Amino acid sequence: MRVLLVEDDDLIGSGVEAGLRQAGFTVDWAQDGRTANLALSATVYALILLDLGLPRMSGMELLKRLRDGGKDMPVLVLTARGTVADRVAGLEAGADDYLGKPFDLSELIARCRALLRRTQGRSVEVIRYRDLTVDPAARTVLRGDERVPLTAREWAVLVHLLTHQGMPQSRFRLEESLYGWQEEIESNAVEVHISNLRKKLGTNLIRTVRGIGYVVEKQT
Repeated sequence: MRVLLVEDDDLIGSGVEAGLRQAGFTVDWAQDGRTANLALSATVYALILLDLGLPRMSGMELLKRLRDGGKDMPVLVLTARGTVADRVAGLEAGADDYLGKPFDLSELIARCRALLRRTQGRSVEVIRYRDLTVDPAARTVLRGDERVPLTAREWAVLVHLLTHQGMPQSRFRLEESLYGWQEEIESNAVEVHISNLRKKLGTNLIRTVRGIGYVVEKQT
């Protein structure tokens, strides 16, 4: 899943970016409020990690613009402003969670996953679909009792489709969730990943919706 990290501190930003990528997220990192605002106008993100003390536009102003524009993706505020008043102001402006600096990277990742589960209507981390058991935290996939090895991109496509069951996803939307700003996208990358997933997990898992994209049918 693609997330936007908005943090002006190089040391904190580079550490968080590396940790999120290691955990399987696609990360765009903006170091000021205006750059983040432009990114949000052009890209759909699953989650935003937002520092409040930003140059060129404050994190609070960015958050207000985001919510005033009707965008409801979850926002996790990361800031050294640790007073109760600051936390209340951030939450009332539209933040979904708050983590004060310094923080433990493992807690940050756990909070990110919890927020994503909430937006996807899931109460537990593990996703069960037909004969598949998918654990986003451990990044494992079982088909029955057999573990199925997937590449990082195959994994990302599978999780995206499983968390959007019943909603056809266009090739562009899948590319947007898979690739960050500096990553080159091959012309047929999504098709290759879908083909590989069908070979590994069954041809009836992912259905092609002609003229639209791909879908995993909603489990009843």
